[in-house]
Amino acid sequence: MFNSGSYMRWMGEFLEEGMISPERMRVVEENAVALGVDTRTMMESAGSALARSVREFRPDRVLILCGKGNNGGDGLVAARYLQKDVETSVIFVDQEGKSDLMQEQLCTLSSCDVVLHPVQCLAEVRRLRTLFTGADLIVDALLGTGASGTLREPYVSLVRYANQSGVPILAADVPTPGIKSRHILAFHRSKVEGSEVAEIGIPLEAEVCTGPGEILLIPPKASGAHKGAGGSVLVVGGGPYQGAPYLVALGALRGGADLVRVASPVSLPYADLIREPLEGDRVRTEHLPRLIALAEEADVVVCGNGLGTRSHGVVRELAPHCVRLVLDADALRKPLPAGSSTIYTPHAGEFRRMTRKTPPPDLVRRARMVKSAAGPGVILLKGEVDVISDGGRVRFNRTGGPGMTVGGTGDVLAGVTAALFCRLPAFEAACVAAYANGKAGEVAQAKYGDGMTASDMLSWIPAYLFGGV
Repeated sequence: MFNSGSYMRWMGEFLEEGMISPERMRVVEENAVALGVDTRTMMESAGSALARSVREFRPDRVLILCGKGNNGGDGLVAARYLQKDVETSVIFVDQEGKSDLMQEQLCTLSSCDVVLHPVQCLAEVRRLRTLFTGADLIVDALLGTGASGTLREPYVSLVRYANQSGVPILAADVPTPGIKSRHILAFHRSKVEGSEVAEIGIPLEAEVCTGPGEILLIPPKASGAHKGAGGSVLVVGGGPYQGAPYLVALGALRGGADLVRVASPVSLPYADLIREPLEGDRVRTEHLPRLIALAEEADVVVCGNGLGTRSHGVVRELAPHCVRLVLDADALRKPLPAGSSTIYTPHAGEFRRMTRKTPPPDLVRRARMVKSAAGPGVILLKGEVDVISDGGRVRFNRTGGPGMTVGGTGDVLAGVTAALFCRLPAFEAACVAAYANGKAGEVAQAKYGDGMTASDMLSWIPAYLFGGV
């Protein structure tokens, strides 16, 4: 099994190195929670590590500055660990919007030998200025990865007094904007240059596998969004196989695209879709002028589903006109088409056809092969465990089930991928799509068993992408 200890040891090969963005860190943390490591546990680990780092400075007196969020909670946990052997004072921002865990830690700390100073404004910070100059070390736990926008009071004054004190400053995870920290202790992975790193017990799977955290990557529509803000998708396919391009198109709608057009010789009635009829029994070269014009208007183009083997030349000529392109099914053959940015979604047989290499059953060797083949585009290799790579990064997706062997589930995935590609970069779109499509398949299988169809998945896709399931 993929989640066995032996596989997990090998999965370390696919861990990303170097700095991690705050956005990606939030994904990893959410995935860790889904794997059973709750935020409270991670906070306890982070605070304990922060206290150990404080002790390395051998201070007699330490001042910990805490904001309203979980970074402030980390600082409060550190204060609890330091209470026995270091004189510890805490200044915390006492305003509305404190996180639940921050509030919990405040309640706990009220029973400890730590002096708590709530502040709401500049005047209250000013009255505490001697705490800054009297400390041997100041800990910055004000904002962490939650920093955004322009600092307001009392944060502005807390940063100013810390900088003016001349006391060494240790930042927890990420320095607050403007603060002059000499030392940074990052949790799990560094977010800025020059950080030391402390492990906080996040499982390996939280990084190398997709999970509910991926959903956090999807940018919400603005409150004043207009028609088309969710993106427009063009689906080119059909002919020999009738339903495939329409399953793609419906998947794109359920994946959040606002406008979906199907260019196909086949006509199937769906009121939510725009159909561009193509004369004849298949997609032909004479259709290219119209297809190129449509592709240049679309945010994402999907080609290949239900296309058959006789229209590959059309796809190859159309591809250079596509800014974002998803290629599936019959488009996955040599010579391999490519747009400016491309996602390929093969199953094992299609991967063999597009690369002339057979994916091995061993998951680690399979992942190495996908990583080697990717690079010019992102590859989402479908299987019992999906493998996604852009040639540098690798993710594994374990959602789905045996019921998804029914025809059309890959078409739905291509459509969901295209919709997300309107809002996200290629690699992230493929990861989110694989996760949500598999979760929808699990629900459909639970309801219909071996009698499920690909269309049974459609109504569950938005629930996982946008409904907070």
